Order: sequence, then C-alpha cells, then structure tokens
Amino acid sequence: MMMPKKTLIVFVLTIAAAGSVSAVTSAILRQKTSDDLLKGKSDGVIVDSQGVIRLAQKTEKLDCGKLLDDAWTINSILSDQNGTIYAGTSPQGKIIRLRDGNTELLYPQQTETKTEPKAEDPNDPNAIQSAPQPNEHIFAMAFDVAGRVLAGVSGEQGKLIRISTGSEVVFENEKVQYIFAIVLDSQNNIYLATGPNGQLWKLDAFAQNSKLLCTLQDKNILSLAMGKDGLLYAGTDTRGLVYRIHTDSGTVEALYDSEQDEITALLIDEGGSIFAAATSGSVANQTLQAGMSLKKAPGKPSASGDKTPNMPTNSLNLKPANSDEQKSAPAPQPTQTPKIPAPKSAGHIYKISPEGFVTDVFMEPAVFYSLLSKNGKLLLGVGPKAKLFSIDPMTEERAVAFEDMTSSQITAMACDGKEIYLALANPAGIVRLSDSFSRQGVYTSDLLDAGQPARWGKVQLDAQIPAPCEVWLATRSGNVKDPNDPTLSPWSPDVKFTEPTDAVCPVGRFCQYRLTLKSSDDKATPTIHEIAVAHVVPNLPPQVMSAAAQKTDKLKPYMMTIQVKAEDENKDQLEFSVEMRKQGRESWILLKDKLEQPKYDWDTRTAEDGRYEIRITASDRLSNNQETALTGSRISDPIVVDNTAPAIAKAEMTIEGTTVKLSLNIQDELSVVARVQYTIDSDTTMQSCLPTDGIYDTTQEEVVIVAPDLKPGQHVIGVSVADDMGNTAYKTWMAEIK
Repeated sequence: MMMPKKTLIVFVLTIAAAGSVSAVTSAILRQKTSDDLLKGKSDGVIVDSQGVIRLAQKTEKLDCGKLLDDAWTINSILSDQNGTIYAGTSPQGKIIRLRDGNTELLYPQQTETKTEPKAEDPNDPNAIQSAPQPNEHIFAMAFDVAGRVLAGVSGEQGKLIRISTGSEVVFENEKVQYIFAIVLDSQNNIYLATGPNGQLWKLDAFAQNSKLLCTLQDKNILSLAMGKDGLLYAGTDTRGLVYRIHTDSGTVEALYDSEQDEITALLIDEGGSIFAAATSGSVANQTLQAGMSLKKAPGKPSASGDKTPNMPTNSLNLKPANSDEQKSAPAPQPTQTPKIPAPKSAGHIYKISPEGFVTDVFMEPAVFYSLLSKNGKLLLGVGPKAKLFSIDPMTEERAVAFEDMTSSQITAMACDGKEIYLALANPAGIVRLSDSFSRQGVYTSDLLDAGQPARWGKVQLDAQIPAPCEVWLATRSGNVKDPNDPTLSPWSPDVKFTEPTDAVCPVGRFCQYRLTLKSSDDKATPTIHEIAVAHVVPNLPPQVMSAAAQKTDKLKPYMMTIQVKAEDENKDQLEFSVEMRKQGRESWILLKDKLEQPKYDWDTRTAEDGRYEIRITASDRLSNNQETALTGSRISDPIVVDNTAPAIAKAEMTIEGTTVKLSLNIQDELSVVARVQYTIDSDTTMQSCLPTDGIYDTTQEEVVIVAPDLKPGQHVIGVSVADDMGNTAYKTWMAEIK
C-alpha cells in the first residue's frame, strides 16, 4: 500500500533528524516573576507584583522657575479643581502658587518702596526688597470654607496663616512651635496638629475662637484624618501611636501602637477603615534640620499591580511554546489578625477596621512620607529613592507606579480629581502624574546566564498587545557578568515583535534583552507576562568530580563500593566505565563498562593484595552521536586491597610459677595492626590487650600477654590478631603449670 505523501515527508524528516542528533539539548530561560524582572531596569514602564510589565503612567515635571532654588524639600502640596497648585517648602518657608503656567510667591510677601531698584547698587535702601526669610517650614496646608489657603508655618514660633489677597496670621500660641497637619470637619471647623507639646487645637470655620482640644503624651502630632462620623484620628512620633479623639469632648483613646517610631500619614476610606503609614525614619526631626538631606534607609523596589486594561478584540496575543496558561487565582483576603512586626528598619501601612482590628497590608524597607487614595488604590510616597507605590489594600498587590531618578523622596501628594501632583525633595520639585499611559517605555533585563558560552535562539513573549500598541526587541551578549562592561556586544537593531523573534547576538555566556513598549493611544498599553529565551551550549565533556572507595558491608569485608560524583554542563545522560591497575603497572584492567549508575561494588578477592588505582570514565554518548560524544575521567587516590590477616612473625612463651607470659611480634604487609585479643581455655569472653608502646599505629606491633594465677595442669591460650581492614587470624599455644 502506498503511504500518503504528507506522512512520508514527516517520516523521512524524522529519520533525518534522528540521524543528526545534536550534541546538546536546547534550554529555555524564563522570566515571569517580579523577583526575576525587578533585577532589570525600568524606564517608563512598571513591573507589578505578579511579574507583569506594562507602560507607566504619563508624568511631567512642572516648571517652578527659580522659586525652588533655595528649597531642598516641598513638605506640603494642594491642588484645586481648576489645576492651581500650592506648594509649601523648607527651609525658607515659602508658599508658591502655580497657575496657568505661571509661578508666584504668596508667602513671604514682597514689600515695595517708592522707587525702583538700581541694578548697579543692590544695597540701595529704596529698592524693592523681600521680607527676611527666617528658618521656617510649611508642613501643612488646607483650603478653608471659602477656598482660601490655610498654611501652618513652623519654626521658632508656629503660626497659622490664611492667604487671600495677602497673608494674615489667624492663630498663634506660645506653646506651639510646629504645625504638622491641618484638617476640617463637616462644619468646616479647623483642627491643627502641633508640636513640640503634643497639642491638638480647634478653630471655627473663620479661624477664630481657638481652643486647646487635648494634649497627648507624645511631643509631636504628625498626622490627622477626619472620619465621616466626626471622630478625629491622630498619629504621633517617638511611640508611633494612632489615637481616636472625640471632637465634642476632647476625649482621647489610644487606638493602635504600631511599634514604629512615627505615624507620618493617615487616611480613611469610604468604609471607615483607617490606613496608617508607620515608619522608623525620624521624618519630623530631620525635616527641621534645614539644608541637610533626609535620612536615607536602604530599600529594594517591590512591584505590583494595577488592573490590566480591557483588551480590544483585534489585539495581538503572544504565547511562548510549552508555557503554562496564565491563571487568575482569587485575590487573597486580609485576615483580622495583626501580623508579627518586622524589623524597625521597614515601614508599614496598617489597616485598622472601625472595630479596631489591624492588618499589615504593606511593608517596605524605606521611609514613608505621604499617603493618598485614588480609584480604590493607596498611593504611597517613600524615600530614600523617590518611589510612588500603588497598593491594592484588598489583594495587597502592589506596583511601583513612578520613580524619580533625580530626587530622593516623595514627601507630599495632592489630587485635583483627575491628576496627581507629587512633591519631591532633595532636590525639590513637582511632578504631575496623569491617568494616561506614557506613549513609550523601555524594560532592560538583567543578564541571563547560560553557564557557558552559548548560541542564543529565539525570544518568545506571553503578552497582549492591543492594536494601537507595539513591542520592539533588541539583544546583546557577552562573557562578563556585568551589564555595564564595555566588552558586551552592541545592541542589535530593534525588531518589532509579532512572533517568536531571533536574539541577534554573538555566542556568549550572558544575554541581555531590551523591550521597548509603544502605544499610539494613551489609554492602551501592552502587557507582558513572561519572557522566554532559548539557548544552546556546545557539547562539553562530562566532569568526574570524585571517585572514592570504601567498605560498606561488615559481613563481606572484601567487598569495596566505588562511589562516583560526576557533572555534565549540557545535562546529558551519562554512563560510566570502571578500570583498575596495581600501582607501578601501566595497563588498566576493565572491571565494568556501560554502567548507568555512578556506583560499583568490587569484589576485591579477584585481585591480589596491594595498592591500586581506580579510573572512572564518564561518557555522554547516550545523548550524542558518535562524532560529538565526549568523555571525562578521574583517577582515584590509592586504594589498599588487603584480604590477608596479620601474621605472628615471632612468639616466645615463658612460665613462672602459675603465670604464663606470651610475647608476640605481629606484622602485616599493607595494613595497620588494629587489635589483639586472647582467651584462656576457650573462655567465650575474649580479652583485649595493648601493644607495648600503648597504641596500635603501625604494620608491626609487639604485644605481651600475661595470664596469671593458672591452676596446675595444661591450659590452651587462644589469640586472635586483626588489621584495620578487618582481616583476622587465630593461633593457639599449650602451656602446662607444674
């Protein structure tokens, strides 16, 4: 019967492939977890906690003119619905307004005299001059009932100012030096969190009729949040406590002890749960040290996730071959039990339910500064690297939504309903973060290690690429484990990703890929779940790491087990041959060939006593063809084959009265004499004796056996001698007592 043509072609190809079996097996390196991907570098993209890469949100650094030249931090920021931004700085205590592309200094106010300044004489008393700028800090701002800015000025004397056409002081108290937070209740009453005496002040909607609501034991009240039920929540420094305060009576309850140093921010969600940002960095004290950098805590980015945008039906979906399908596991629900506190070097976000149950929803080794809620996500600004984390408090998924490469901290945040404004420190700046995606971003991987110089094959993606989006690939390789090493090959030209794509780079141990994500629609982004890179290492010989022999069966001391340790870089299947030769001889004698296990039991009775070497040869022929198969060998340390017991070279017996003394000279050709025992008249109990020098340590020993108090008559003295290989000999002597 004639075979169908299509089947015949497949059959012939299969035979041809089998006849040219490669010397190696291809391997695939896969990156699909956040731990893998966060080792790379992100520019305009984010990597979430599920290991998904997508475009980051669009950002813009706002131009503040020269008004921030003498500022090292922006402590507070406000934004109204018209996009007007107010920023409060340190250490000169400025309040700056950004509106319609213009920047204006609102505080301190400028004062004018009668004449214009003379450029040639800056000391002219008639010149326009600014008011002296003391060492002040604007830690807190808020809008009052009329939309005017209320600002807390901290320094040698704390004060609350209100800004409209000018600025006016509406509150001062000799015990208030710092104002750290300002909130309003539903009746627009104003509450001030102050220091260093832990006082909470209440003013009416017109910033009048000030009243000391309560005094806490902590020096500084750093944060405030007003609940819908009219209860006020406060966070303090030093002890890191969260308080609940009844605003009508001033009654205070300690709600939670965070075991951190400071509660730097508080936030209340729609359900009444309180989120507290607790940190061990001394934010307040360091901020007051004007002109100095904030304390920097070592940190590692942790990433995670916003929801993947809805994918159009004409999007491009890529899958690596033989990859697992992406499974959407149900989101873990937070428990109602506080987690064990981590070391105090880490910051935490605690969720406190209205009933007082606490859940640790986020932890990061960083200093926490600011907290904001938007679209059900928590936004957290940290240092010493200016990162913005996006955190889902229900699933605890998180992502690095933004990172500034020049500033050190994100100290404050504001939202105008659409866009978010980030206040930066060291150096100071303001960044606008849009809901839209960036049009382009780049992810550059860490070096992928093949272990040996390898030929790199195709790169595959598990990705969704909507119609307005593209992903482009470039690769390079090298043999040095340093992505900055100049010997790495140049980047290959970028190639648009529509299917598995070749890694165009020379043979090298390390490969690096670069993915450029593009989108012509700022509401769409590619999402990449997995990157798989194939490589093949040229066949390398097996390595026999060790070959050792030992006796393992006490009942069969002549059996010697030879154990082999071998490795193969190509993961080939190995088989072994075992050979032996007596020392001094040239030829090897084969004991066993085609041994599939790295172990062999050798019956040494087939060999004469002596010192031997064992040669183990490992072959990878089972995974290779005849032309490419390779071997590797190792010769063992000398092995003693000794199946002969020690000999009694000389024996001398003397009898004196009822005592018999037997002097023996015992010798062994190869092994140390290890034991001498004797018995009188076949007594079942053998008695041991030591050599005359007190220790068995050579192949020749002198032993004296003394048997006293024997009864008259004939006696049998039985002696056993053994070497350290377990070989034993027996001999008896007759002695007669007169």
